[in-house]
Amino acid sequence: MQPKKLGSFLTAILLAFSCSACNFLPITGEQSSPIQSTDSSDASVDDTDDSTASGSLGGDVDSGSPDNDNSNDNEDGGNDEDEELEEELPEINEEHCLIVDQAYALSYNGKLGSGYTLTGEIQSIDQPYANGAICITFFVWGRESKPMYCYMLQGDGIESLQIGDYVTVYGTIKNYKGTVEFDKNCLLTSYVSKNPLPDLAEDPYTNVSEATFYATYTPATDSVDAYYRSLHGFMSGELQTPDQAPDISSYQPTQNGKFIRNTKIRLSKDKNTHTVVDAYGEAVFEVYRHGAYITLEEVAAYVYAFGTYPVNYTSSKDTAPKNSIWGEYLRLNHTAFSGSTKSYPYEPVLPNISGCGGDLNYYEMDIGTTGTDCDPKYPSKLYNDGKTITRGAARIVYGKQDLNNNGVYEYGEHHLFYTYNHYNDFQEYLGYVGGWGEMFGNITGGGTISSKTDYNPTPYVQVQFAEFPPTQRSLSTVYQHRYTKLLSIWL
Repeated sequence: MQPKKLGSFLTAILLAFSCSACNFLPITGEQSSPIQSTDSSDASVDDTDDSTASGSLGGDVDSGSPDNDNSNDNEDGGNDEDEELEEELPEINEEHCLIVDQAYALSYNGKLGSGYTLTGEIQSIDQPYANGAICITFFVWGRESKPMYCYMLQGDGIESLQIGDYVTVYGTIKNYKGTVEFDKNCLLTSYVSKNPLPDLAEDPYTNVSEATFYATYTPATDSVDAYYRSLHGFMSGELQTPDQAPDISSYQPTQNGKFIRNTKIRLSKDKNTHTVVDAYGEAVFEVYRHGAYITLEEVAAYVYAFGTYPVNYTSSKDTAPKNSIWGEYLRLNHTAFSGSTKSYPYEPVLPNISGCGGDLNYYEMDIGTTGTDCDPKYPSKLYNDGKTITRGAARIVYGKQDLNNNGVYEYGEHHLFYTYNHYNDFQEYLGYVGGWGEMFGNITGGGTISSKTDYNPTPYVQVQFAEFPPTQRSLSTVYQHRYTKLLSIWL
């Protein structure tokens, strides 16, 4: 068959299929079904015990949280295979959660006091074991977005600690220049190795130098690879420092006149891999729990899926590259974001934010960019040149909490935004590559940047919650896209 005839033949078949398929797809309502919690460590997860200084760990129980890798696939909330894969997770310890909340309520350089014990899961190894101490960050289950830094942690077994282990830490809790932490010489009273990954004897990077690793760099291939890279301060994602403005997809699906926010978080069965899709619902790349990332797309996808920051981040705002195993790939800051329009009237009100009477606590974290040209208060410099960090004006601001502890993220419990002019304007992450919503805020409304007298923030731009492929109208665009790809291959 001649190419032109073949093309016409394929066109007729695919367009006919597109039209017939659309006739059987209902349009979802104005507000779709709740967002299923896809990260078991983020919803009805878990603290272990009512520990005292003895540091004994409590027993595991079934959380009853749904496996949302296939959320909303059918009306009864999942298939039989998913239901058989429920994990046993530690219980949430309300006393420990309260202590963390009190710690995060401390004023700058305030102290909660001595004699506190918390149990949780190691999120990152910030400074490897050396000279009898180690620096780690861990989170208490139920407060995953409020990590606790441990400065110069001591005790038996610290040299064996790994990301993912359960630890019980005893000591003094304080706010040190904005970092909520256990003070110097805190004590590891017990730990349980929970990491399911291969034995460290199989670590492929044991004798690999930094120069050799980056000489022929390629991104991590799976979550195990990402984990071992992180043990040595090696990256898992792309290395290019992003520009301040996001790259926006040329096609952004809409429904009912609103941008669609993709609620389908595609986690692997072990919940360590999230597959990120494009606007057509097709896989583009993966991010791995315990991996290190710096690009806006990868960091946003990581936070969106796992509810916390990549391991090359630290809650500190002061750590220097020379004091971190991450060097030029170190990223700073994970702190509470109030969003108070009383203190900062030029900022727009984010959805359901606690700082303006809502229920959702938001947090901010740096996005390192190549510079800032939109705010004269911030120099146009590279975020991290390997020697010093210039924090710039770019941030991710997000809220992710299961407010009613039902294992499901409903509307108003999960939002992620990007601002690159220091909270004056925001764009919502829509859950796919290049998916950034309509900008809203002070400069958008014609106000003067960061002005407390000349401000005019426009309101949050509503989005439509739906899974991809999302609607009857956008489905025809999906088929046309796939037809074009198929036709290019045949011709």
